[in-house]
Amino acid sequence: MQRARSSSETLRLFPEKLFYKIGEVSALVGVESYVLRYWESEFPSLRPRKSRSGQRIYTKKDIDLILLIRRLLYEERYTIDGVRRKLGGMLHDEALVPVIPSELPPAEPKTVGCVQDAESIVRTIRERLRRILESFS
Repeated sequence: MQRARSSSETLRLFPEKLFYKIGEVSALVGVESYVLRYWESEFPSLRPRKSRSGQRIYTKKDIDLILLIRRLLYEERYTIDGVRRKLGGMLHDEALVPVIPSELPPAEPKTVGCVQDAESIVRTIRERLRRILESFS
């Protein structure tokens, strides 16, 4: 299974959109589509909107919640019921914040001007691609 990306990393690597389809979210988060559909049935707070054709439409807020659920289940080894209880408390306390893995470098400050900003994005992408290539060696 692939490594999950944080929502901030996701938006830097892929075009920033208002909505994401289930296949895109599955690839970005690192879980299969059927797992996302199952989580919808288990976690009342995860309710993506649906298009007129019935296709699931996820927002950045939904992706943040999915990343949190994934971290609690896979890294912190909570049970489904434990995650449900923890999310219930967190949502009531409004303490739900995006999950950012510790191995990510801190975000670079935004620069003024499109050219400098584009150059930093290209540098970041090259660096990540280099790391991916090294992992196959």
